[in-house]
Amino acid sequence: MVKASNSQGSAPGTPPRTRILVVGGGYVGMYTALRLQKKLRPDEAEITVVTPEPYMTYQPFLPEAAAGNISPRHVVVPLRRVLDKCRIVIGEAQRIDHAKRTATVTTLATDEEGAGPLQVEYDELVLAPGSVSRTLPIPGLADYGIGFKAVEEAIGLRNHVIEQMDIASSTRDPAIRDAALTFVFVGGGFAGVEALGELEDMARYAARYYHNVKAEDMKWILVEASDRILPEVGPQMGRYTVRELRRRGIDVRMETRLDSCENRVAVLSDGSRFPTRTIVWTAGVRPHPILAATDLPKNDRGRLVCTAQLTVEGVEHAWAAGDAAAVPDVTADEPGRECAPNAQHAVRQAKVLADNLLASLRGEPLREYAHKYVGSVASLGLHKGVGHIYGRKLKAYPAWLMHRTYHLSRVPTFNRKMRVLAEWTLAGLFKREIVSLGSLEHPRAEFELAAGGGPKEPPPKPPKHDEG
Repeated sequence: MVKASNSQGSAPGTPPRTRILVVGGGYVGMYTALRLQKKLRPDEAEITVVTPEPYMTYQPFLPEAAAGNISPRHVVVPLRRVLDKCRIVIGEAQRIDHAKRTATVTTLATDEEGAGPLQVEYDELVLAPGSVSRTLPIPGLADYGIGFKAVEEAIGLRNHVIEQMDIASSTRDPAIRDAALTFVFVGGGFAGVEALGELEDMARYAARYYHNVKAEDMKWILVEASDRILPEVGPQMGRYTVRELRRRGIDVRMETRLDSCENRVAVLSDGSRFPTRTIVWTAGVRPHPILAATDLPKNDRGRLVCTAQLTVEGVEHAWAAGDAAAVPDVTADEPGRECAPNAQHAVRQAKVLADNLLASLRGEPLREYAHKYVGSVASLGLHKGVGHIYGRKLKAYPAWLMHRTYHLSRVPTFNRKMRVLAEWTLAGLFKREIVSLGSLEHPRAEFELAAGGGPKEPPPKPPKHDEG
């Protein structure tokens, strides 16, 4: 085992710097580290961020990236540039022994080194690994399902949809054409509804450039197990969303489940069968598996039990927020209610967490996290949206404009704000792009063919935590 410590030598006679380990580079991880590096004195502490990717993904923009309205590189924020005073370790925490203040971390070089994982020592722990897709043991889902949590999945889905239109345009088999033009989305939350709305809008626009594919030829199906979609915007606006989607020809099926998708046939609980080459799974998330590999207290849903000060309950020197944390909502009328695991809370919790950690180091009192949920807004495609903010109901263009305005104000860094704004401006002046770059997923295929070896499957990625 390789022993790695974050500690750097201190001048003789001065106390050693506190070692802060941040696990996760998402909303909470990045914003916490960013605030800490701004407020901490250089001799006070050092910060290490362990994250699987060298960037933070601004997930509310994934549907627009999938639709081609925003470039993929502008949906992500490079951590090394933003967290220039932190040590960034690209890897995954496999185990955390808080009693010993150590984290077992694998990196991209771990297998090649052959010396085993790193043992990263720390004094203060910030656990912010986020969540992973919550899947069910549905036959065929692991083989044919497509997720929608990462920028790679969003761009891959865009390429996939356009490729299906290309297949439908060129095939002479009606069954293949029908399956290629059938798109099934499972999950009626923000991710599913926004992804479907944006991609249907994009595909409808792209169809005008195909001589034998029309928008009416495509089948878009939304499957939701409960009796409502977008519960965050309220029942009235949820019903409006259903009417709007159905007006566009989208088949919305509530109180319906996906029972199987073996052999590329989506079988629903109402008995319907849809041959399809596209099944997008957005039916919720669950806590990251690293939480189960810790000695910290968890609730019955696998999230860390936290206090309103964002400390892990009953444990010293451990902090958490975001999807991984069950944080009591002190603004709620009924006792025992927890803050919703969404971006609105995560960004604000990160600020309080960083301030409280700093206060703890300096022997100052901690403050509670208190934020009353102001509402939500969702995009349903270009110039289409729905929202419920501060008690006001919004729909159509005003909701879409509010969605863009709010998220433009929230995306990190002035650099990203200006790039996104520039892309929206150019998109308003020129035609939308309808190009598929699916070959990016296998960049060596053409060279291998030219070299006489024939295309090969890409090498497997380093193993990650099981997300199933």
